[in-house]
Amino acid sequence: MESQITRKEALELLKEYNQEPFHILHGLTVEGVMRWYARELGYSAEEDFWGITGLLHDIDFERFPEQHCVKAPELLRAGGVGEDMIHSICSHGYGLCSDVEPVHEMEKVLFAADELTGLIGAAARMRPSKSCKDMEVSSLKKKFKDKKFAAGCSRDVIRQGAERLGWELDELFAKTIEAMRSCEDSVAAEMES
Repeated sequence: MESQITRKEALELLKEYNQEPFHILHGLTVEGVMRWYARELGYSAEEDFWGITGLLHDIDFERFPEQHCVKAPELLRAGGVGEDMIHSICSHGYGLCSDVEPVHEMEKVLFAADELTGLIGAAARMRPSKSCKDMEVSSLKKKFKDKKFAAGCSRDVIRQGAERLGWELDELFAKTIEAMRSCEDSVAAEMES
């Protein structure tokens, strides 16, 4: 899998359709998480593809929330994104807003990690440190069980994501916390610039 769009072009494309800092932050976070997973799971040669897919996965969400994953292909094609990446991006909404099933390991990771990054991010903002660097799996599990906490983060999608990967929830939690730790500083720096 090769990216047909540069990281710089992808960021410009994301910002063309997303102005809310929260949406930019989420895209950058999922990009960093996906890059970490690419290296961790032995796909270093595809790190740019994984990362850019993460960066662009919610391209249509801010402007077209009712058409999420439906409007994305049109916006992505107009921005020069290849069909492999479009398929991967649309697969993250499988069962909710898309009928494109996650098949490749990268798509399964994106499906599982997207919602989970939201939950981890919300939990981090509640911590005195405002960081996930000192977060433990046990503390995340408590937040996961509290259905009122970060209610917009689907626990069912996170569970399904772990199952699709063949992982226990604890493994998905631990890896995704580590992935978010790896990019927390660079994402914060990019948000400031």
